Amino acid sequence: MNLDLDVARRPSILIVDDTPDNLVLMSNLLKDEYLIKVANSGEKALKIARHGDPPDLILLDIMMPGLSGHEVARELKADSQTRDIPIIFLTSLSSEQDEMLGLELGAADYITKPIRPPVLLARVETQIKINAAADFLRDQNAYLEQEVARRTREVTAIQDVTIDAMAWLAEARDNETGNHIRRTQHYVKVLAEHLRNHPRFAHFLDDATITLLFKSAPLHDIGKIGIPDRILLKPGRLTPEEFEIMKTHTTLGRDAIAQAEKHLDIDVAFLRLAKEIAYSHQEKWDGSGYPEGRSGDDIPISARLMAVADVYDALVSRRVYKPAMPHEQAVKIILEGRGSHFDPDIVDAFLECLDTFREITQRFADTDADMARQIDAIAFIAEPP
Repeated sequence: MNLDLDVARRPSILIVDDTPDNLVLMSNLLKDEYLIKVANSGEKALKIARHGDPPDLILLDIMMPGLSGHEVARELKADSQTRDIPIIFLTSLSSEQDEMLGLELGAADYITKPIRPPVLLARVETQIKINAAADFLRDQNAYLEQEVARRTREVTAIQDVTIDAMAWLAEARDNETGNHIRRTQHYVKVLAEHLRNHPRFAHFLDDATITLLFKSAPLHDIGKIGIPDRILLKPGRLTPEEFEIMKTHTTLGRDAIAQAEKHLDIDVAFLRLAKEIAYSHQEKWDGSGYPEGRSGDDIPISARLMAVADVYDALVSRRVYKPAMPHEQAVKIILEGRGSHFDPDIVDAFLECLDTFREITQRFADTDADMARQIDAIAFIAEPP
């Protein structure tokens, strides 16, 4: 049984030659150290190499009827299943040009007849060892690639869970939002994809950034966690004093995300965009927004995209204190804000994506249950237990 195991673990060699005496000679030389397979034609060699366990090495004659050794080598190297099998040409063709052609076809070595057994055995052993090392490296690389892919999936999952958890906290505090964070998330993605080739935005809106924008957008109102319920859930218009407190949600949001990032002690791309959006999505193109009164291109692109998405959704969403505004009226208000509240080019993109915006609004529409939760929350603030 141990002998059988030893034989099974030996490297295998496919010997290809149309002369029976050569097949016998080569087999006798190699059989004590290797598993031997033989083929007396190029066609049979290809069949053996492509079916079952591939050989660890091929000794290949060149001058054969039917497919020549050169043609066999070309087909082996063109096939992803067999291209990594090392080939040693074993031939009577001894010119420099013949040897160069063999090596150009991908052969690992070139041995001319008549065979010198010690030289043949040494070269075969060398190629077997080289191939074993190459197989090991390929297996290691495949393992590392799988491990990197697995770790990447884990990191992505952690990012998604982190954002969902933080967004859920904001939504739990502000029952008025309903599906607001989902709708704005998709609005931002639609605008970004539409503008990805625009001269003003192409440098920023690559695939990776659009993905991060989609993930980061739900955190735009995370700072509302720090706003008192009496203001956050007030059904009517805020007083000037209350509005000043409400405005602090942008700074609170940025600082909360920055604090989370501080614990990581590294700059995290998806948190950087989340900070931009949370802090600057209430800025206006003409500088009349808050918290800093930034204007034009000084406002981060991420925040400018969110500004359009956020205002549009606020207009078309129903609240306990107001009905949903018709889509056409909301579009008119966004258009009126072109160049004052909003980046003109982003508004133009919005106008070209109206059908998609409307579809997103309908797909994530607030239900009667969402409205009931808003009413309960407001009633709780009005008459606490």
